[in-house]
Amino acid sequence: MKKYQLMAPGPTPVPSEVLLAMAGPIIHHRTPQYDAVFVEVRAGLKRLFQTSAEVVPLACSGTGAMEAAVVNTLSAGDKVAVVRAGKFGDRWLDLARAYGLQVVDLSAPFGHTVEAARLAEALKAQPDVKAVLAQHSETSTGVLHDVRAYAAVTRQHDAILIVDAVSSLGIADLPMDAWNVDLVVSGSQKGLMLPPGVGFCALSEKAWRKTRSATLPKFYFNLADELKYVAKNEVRFTPAVSLMVGLREALRLLEAEGLPNVFKRHDRLARATRAGVEALGLELFAKATPSPALTAVVPPRGVDSEKIVAAYSQSHNITIAGGQGEMKGKLFRLGHMGYAAEFDVIAGLAGLEQVLADLGQPVDFGASVGAAQKIFAEKS
Repeated sequence: MKKYQLMAPGPTPVPSEVLLAMAGPIIHHRTPQYDAVFVEVRAGLKRLFQTSAEVVPLACSGTGAMEAAVVNTLSAGDKVAVVRAGKFGDRWLDLARAYGLQVVDLSAPFGHTVEAARLAEALKAQPDVKAVLAQHSETSTGVLHDVRAYAAVTRQHDAILIVDAVSSLGIADLPMDAWNVDLVVSGSQKGLMLPPGVGFCALSEKAWRKTRSATLPKFYFNLADELKYVAKNEVRFTPAVSLMVGLREALRLLEAEGLPNVFKRHDRLARATRAGVEALGLELFAKATPSPALTAVVPPRGVDSEKIVAAYSQSHNITIAGGQGEMKGKLFRLGHMGYAAEFDVIAGLAGLEQVLADLGQPVDFGASVGAAQKIFAEKS
């Protein structure tokens, strides 16, 4: 028997406390029992998003929340700037084009980032841009974009900043109000330590003002209508009841650890993973600031990264992820987000050493594990 281990960059493992909470008898969403859950969840989400605004949960994936952000704040023909340096930046592009928006494409090679100065120049040259669409953590490449700097630019402009924080919420610090981020979207299956199925949208006052004039079609994703219900601690449509019960427990776990400690934990896990793969002579795919959510790694020369992903699964019953789209075969990704701890990283790196050896690569056994342990032995 080989114990299963999930080390993909989403979905991520779910704590037993959350699983047990979700295993209870189903409750109706228009009862005092659900009201009590939702009151606690609403307050916890505000603290997690670091905002005084209501956070609107939706029964959908993170992509559903991305779509909700677009259709609620924009109108057909509006111009948007898309910060694009990975497959999820591409998703913003696809969404914008699907709804007939004009796109200012601020692209960079995958593995790199788009500097805030480029955004500032674009907004100066095209002051009719209505929104900037960006990732915080680009899951496909392992890069962390400088959202704080982007927000400093959009704060001086009429455009709103819409940020995909699906793989950074509860992982990397993103104080929405303090940084003046206008709209943050996220999902349940990464830093929140839940199964997939709940998306989130949090809007600033500036973003809510945009919803009053937006004319793109919407029904299920009408955030203004959703907000009326949320503000009364009610739901407009049937929510993902079991996931919301689990969310209450997940928020309790995060708050018991403390957000600053959550961010420090992810930073340590990421630094240890990076040290481990580099100790094996491997190159990080991220050429800009790396994300604390996952580590993207370039395989050894001549090795298809899909073989590494398959070997992890077949030989060790560990699920990691490969490259997406044009990056398929060119990188593999190790997740260390959400319900992850030091020995998950140790196991993943030990597995990597064995996988590489099985594929005929020279391996200094113990090098990656030792490098990671040195990071974990640091006092701060």
